[in-house]
Amino acid sequence: MTGLELLEKYPLAGKIVKDWFLSQMLESFKDSTVPDDFKSYMLEQGIENDKVAILIDVNPRVLLDVFDENEIFISINITDRKFTYRIDNVVNPTEYSTRKECELISITRAFEILENKLSPEEEE
Repeated sequence: MTGLELLEKYPLAGKIVKDWFLSQMLESFKDSTVPDDFKSYMLEQGIENDKVAILIDVNPRVLLDVFDENEIFISINITDRKFTYRIDNVVNPTEYSTRKECELISITRAFEILENKLSPEEEE
């Protein structure tokens, strides 16, 4: 699943991810050379899904911090040059040939978990 598909399929989790990227960007603006009006503009505009999606697709491992902050802990393991992942002590037994492929699959699962955590429980 691509970054854009994740953001669209899991809108509540996507908002958390987008807010995290925005806060990281603003943190990098603490340099006094960035004008306050530009910082304000960035806060008002936010970050569009397509921009965040590119960051997810290029470097999924950057999201490990987001999920850590939301108590969804991802571990990537390697055995015999094959990668697997574990989320909160639940091991996915599927083996992947690259770390990046494994990371993309693991964050897809983490998006789903976060979305479920954020979704109000349906009443019967």
